[in-house]
Parts: sequence; C-alpha cells; structure tokens
Amino acid sequence: MNKLYRSRTNSRLTGLCGGLAEWMGFSPTFIRLAVVFAALCSFGTVLLIYFIASLIIPKEPYGNYDFHNPYHNY
Repeated sequence: MNKLYRSRTNSRLTGLCGGLAEWMGFSPTFIRLAVVFAALCSFGTVLLIYFIASLIIPKEPYGNYDFHNPYHNY
C-alpha cells in the first residue's frame, strides 16, 4: 500500500496536489483543477482544508523516487 506524501518533484505550492496525484495515479493537473474548482464553489473552505492537510501530511523522503510512475517530473 502506498503512503501519502507531499511531492518534492511535482510541487507547485506545497506539493499536496502532486502527492495526491501520485498516490491516486491521476494527473497532477487534473487534481489541481479539481481543487481550484472546489475552492471556488465552497467559498474558500477547500483552501482551509488544503493548508491544514499541507501541515499534517509529511513531505516525501529523499530517495523515494518511483521510476514506474509516469507523473513524476524530472
């Protein structure tokens, strides 16, 4: 079972969307668009949850690179 981490390699703001995308096997762009859409529809509640999750979910350890995952950026 994969463990959820914030991504070091696929990070824009905190790496949370990149980490979720790696964990679920989706495109990071799809996750980011879904978060932006949900934030607009929820009047910012999703942004609060996003930043709380960014504080709770740990950063990906160094050397934990998966060469079989096509969503990692170099």
